[in-house]
Amino acid sequence: MNISDKIFKFFGGIKPEGHKQISTRNPIKRLPLPKELIIPIRQHVGKMPNIVVKIGDRVLKGQILAEPVANMSAATHASTSGYVKEIKPMNIPHPSGLPDHCVVIETDGKDEWIRLEKIDIKNISLSNLLEKLKHSGVVGLGGATFPSHIKLNANRIQTLIVNAAECEPYITCDDMAMQEMTQDFIDGVNLIMHILNIPKTIIGIEDNKPQAISKLNSVLGSSKNIHLKIIPTVYPSGDEKRLIYLMLGVKIPKEKRPTELGIQVFNVATLISIARFINYGEPVISRVVTVTGALGQPNNYQALIGTPIQQLIKDAGGDPSQEVIMGGPMMGFKLPHTDVGVTKAMNCLLAVTDEMKSKASTEMPCIRCTKCVEVCPAQLQPQELYWHAKSKQFEKLTDDYKLFDCIECGCCSYVCPSNIPLVQYYRYAKSEIREQAKSSEIADIARDRNEFRLFRLEREKNERAERNAQRRAQVSDEDKKKLIEEKKATIEAAMKRVEENEE
Repeated sequence: MNISDKIFKFFGGIKPEGHKQISTRNPIKRLPLPKELIIPIRQHVGKMPNIVVKIGDRVLKGQILAEPVANMSAATHASTSGYVKEIKPMNIPHPSGLPDHCVVIETDGKDEWIRLEKIDIKNISLSNLLEKLKHSGVVGLGGATFPSHIKLNANRIQTLIVNAAECEPYITCDDMAMQEMTQDFIDGVNLIMHILNIPKTIIGIEDNKPQAISKLNSVLGSSKNIHLKIIPTVYPSGDEKRLIYLMLGVKIPKEKRPTELGIQVFNVATLISIARFINYGEPVISRVVTVTGALGQPNNYQALIGTPIQQLIKDAGGDPSQEVIMGGPMMGFKLPHTDVGVTKAMNCLLAVTDEMKSKASTEMPCIRCTKCVEVCPAQLQPQELYWHAKSKQFEKLTDDYKLFDCIECGCCSYVCPSNIPLVQYYRYAKSEIREQAKSSEIADIARDRNEFRLFRLEREKNERAERNAQRRAQVSDEDKKKLIEEKKATIEAAMKRVEENEE
């Protein structure tokens, strides 16, 4: 495949210390079965699936706990065999700290699978395949958790881009997965190419992953359809639009999606999960999680969905009471609770270091140095966004400064000499604007309903008046005479009764 090795550098970006070597010294590790699994029901973008088990049920590994209820939905499965102990709202790994519906499984130690059936990819219709994928629980495991069956319902895709950049510091789960699950990864690539009839694939991988690059080259050999493109280690090269530009020089307009330009993007973990489902029938019941940071033995774990994260932190040489970030230091968020289970979106657990704590506690006034402007990959004005977010001038943020073009990569916060948590201000402003829009929408709906009610009442009044007028108009002259005679007779009879009573 004739693909240029040219790299198209995007604007901005930073080169932070990677801290990746501390979690790649040992192979991916598996822990003994936990006594309990806490499995959130909603682990994807879209509608919450419908729970199909009840307390006391024995479930098998891979059995559906909740089935999808709409196209924008995905199934949730039991990660091992055991008994349904509880079904109730519980803490989940989310920045809001709010509870959500979870199924607690008391494991039985047997790890007994359901009957697994591979899919004959060459003899199945696309619609049937997509329906099976919806019930497989396969979603974007890079963090977005967008249901994968929807991404596979695309037309005229010419290029598959594989996001193997893994550009954020500390996170190494994709790196280790490519090293240890190389064949599953490449199988996933080939399966997507077959499903979407894509002629070429480019795997974009940063140059700080020599072991993974070597393994991929040995498996790919002289492949004519799959090209490995090594890109420089620059953050945020893993952002979808930045990665596409880096490799192809194609700018995706903000109002368009890559699929509209014939490009589809998948990440490493998602491709592996697709391969495991199609080739072996395995739904998504585990994922690789990097557990790193201020720990004695950072490592990557093949963790069952629902595994208590305190168990992972303890095994990695940490204290379960430590502050923990879900994700990386740039785009992750501090977990409000650590009594939560592993989810499909959880690619990293980062124990907060002293350096992170120090930076977070020393916010100072903005000195307008414009360093944030120089590194913003979306080419925004972060300092202006900060001022208007802080002063709650939300209209200016959307109209003049394009707040929603911000990808929340954290480059601006990283270089800020005043240690201002800029992204937190942007997230706050976005949430406020969305809430205002939602309130405005609710008010508009209420106003429209009231206006329609008044319109309906007026229409019904006019319709009644029109019907009465029509009935009056339909009375003939003969009928009128008859009515008059009847009224006269009634009056005469009444007068006669009066006269008789007087006598």
